[in-house]
Amino acid sequence: MTIEQTPAPARSDVRRTPADSRRPTRPFRKRGMLLTAGALAWAGAMVTMGSDPHGATEEAVYSTLSGLFQVGLLGLLTVLWQSQALGEGKVARFFLRLEGFVLLLAMASTFVDGISVSDLDQAGWMMLDLCWPLSMLGMFLIGVRIAIAGRWRGASRWWPLVAESWAIVSVPAYGAFGSTVAGFVGAAHLCVGYAVLGQIVARKER
Repeated sequence: MTIEQTPAPARSDVRRTPADSRRPTRPFRKRGMLLTAGALAWAGAMVTMGSDPHGATEEAVYSTLSGLFQVGLLGLLTVLWQSQALGEGKVARFFLRLEGFVLLLAMASTFVDGISVSDLDQAGWMMLDLCWPLSMLGMFLIGVRIAIAGRWRGASRWWPLVAESWAIVSVPAYGAFGSTVAGFVGAAHLCVGYAVLGQIVARKER
């Protein structure tokens, strides 16, 4: 009598299920690359035009490039939401929703500036224009919360705080040194901060 025994398959013999094969190893890659592209685009606009463009053409180009950065920020917010980087509680979700709403208003402000229909002498347009710095201040608070929550590890835990300190660094530079110097300061900070953060996000596996 011959008894045949079939050995259990090794781990390397186990077939991946269709669901496993479809799951991306770096699910945030596109949004991370978009954030990097947007940061570099806006940095280039600052270097060539300063932080206060003049004329309809410059305004249109500047608004387009800074708007690309804002789209990248919106993508970053979706990554933070999906990964629960701020925590799982209702307060964290509410703050991300609020930041997203303010950022959308900031994008609207960028659009109307680009087509030269805003008038900052009027209170309504001024309030809309304030959404841009307010959204950047909100991103700074988000960076603080990511560091405290500790749900992202390694560089991804601390680099958001570096990137999202942009308003804390660049806005005072504008007041102290004017638009030309502030443009270089803001551009350098974007490259060191958000452009690098985009690459960190692009490489995250979850």
